[in-house]
Amino acid sequence: MNKDNIDWVNRDKACLWHPCTQMKDHEQIPPIPIASAKGVWLSDYEGNNYLDAISSWWVNLFGHSDSEITQAIQKQTEQFSQVIFAGFSHKPAIEVAEKLIKLTPSSLKRVFYADNGSSAVDCALKMSFHYWHNIGKKQKTQFVSLQNSYHGETLGSLSVSDCGLYRKIYEPLLWSVKSIAGADLFLKPDDEDEISYTERCFIKMKQHLEQNHEQICAVIIEPLVQCAGGMRMYSPHYLKLLRQACDEYDIHLIFDEIAVGFGRTGRVFASEHANVTPDIMTVSKGITGGFLPLAAVLTTDKMFDAFYHDYTEKPTFLHSHSYTGNALALAAANATLDKFIEQPIISQIQTISKQLQESLLRFKSHPHIADIRQIGLIAALEFTKNGNRQTPFPAEKRLGREVYRQALARGLLIRPLGDVIYFIPPYITTPKDIDFMLTITDDIVRKVYQ
Repeated sequence: MNKDNIDWVNRDKACLWHPCTQMKDHEQIPPIPIASAKGVWLSDYEGNNYLDAISSWWVNLFGHSDSEITQAIQKQTEQFSQVIFAGFSHKPAIEVAEKLIKLTPSSLKRVFYADNGSSAVDCALKMSFHYWHNIGKKQKTQFVSLQNSYHGETLGSLSVSDCGLYRKIYEPLLWSVKSIAGADLFLKPDDEDEISYTERCFIKMKQHLEQNHEQICAVIIEPLVQCAGGMRMYSPHYLKLLRQACDEYDIHLIFDEIAVGFGRTGRVFASEHANVTPDIMTVSKGITGGFLPLAAVLTTDKMFDAFYHDYTEKPTFLHSHSYTGNALALAAANATLDKFIEQPIISQIQTISKQLQESLLRFKSHPHIADIRQIGLIAALEFTKNGNRQTPFPAEKRLGREVYRQALARGLLIRPLGDVIYFIPPYITTPKDIDFMLTITDDIVRKVYQ
């Protein structure tokens, strides 16, 4: 490590506290100071390059330093960067809302801006609860989620999450939420077809909604992929069954598309695989192409109308952020959404997805591979003892961390979830890039998982 890298690492350790990080780990694996980034590559001060196979926590869609998004932000800085969004409006906010409405299911007509994914989920939960209050159903105060779900780390979004790693220590601070087993295809018996398995698993959800619908505000789920929960996947059929049940029992359906939206699953939004429309949809991460923080909550005119009253008649929806409707973030979002509207992005994703699928076949021969799963440009390898799905490796071995360490040493950025090695590459990834990241991963896992 050269002097510049060492200097930045020492200064980092002296003042910073990184997210989702046991900081003592940096005694063995120092943080890498990035000097520049272009396309799929990150570069440090020594000139070492790292292929960003996880899109920098799933946000970077079109590569680092994309020229069109960069130019859009620069142009907006010449006009203004931030104005109060209560009582004022501006072109970038209006245009992004119009484009989101164009790209999402037709019944989603209203856009509420937030700063990040967790805040958007909190907004959606409050919106649902407040709606029922406004129409006189004040007994509706409960929420339902899926087991193994993750919706964020603010106290509201964490309350509807079920990943113990993130939630356990904070349990005393969270409200009670019913989490119900979903239809995780990793757990499907080999002799049962996907539809039958999904319908059998859905019985638990249907029963709970039937028995408690008078108290339930909404069900919130991550459509098709539980990302932080190990990239576990389930059938689009589950979304259809849930939509039908929520309609039957007068319950809101919230789709958290924060991680899976904007092309990740091979469609603009994951819910399109089931042709299902939620009552509320949250989006973030890729909305600005990985440039700036922004989130949005989309909902129906029916939801909006329940709040449209004289000031003294019904409570106003009080949810705000100082940077709501930030013009620079929205300029980036405008350029990002234009790509989806004007360019064949989805067909490009599907082409890269096929290349990734074919390359993943090399892992079938690994003795400890329990599952290879993929949808669009989300792919995951799950390793267990002898490939037995009921026998994971001991968590304290931290084998995934060792895969991460060795990959960095060879110029590859991946960030395993335990013993799940996943790939969420940018949409400009080439066949050569795919071969690079999978060849290195294959070599490493055959050494680590023995």
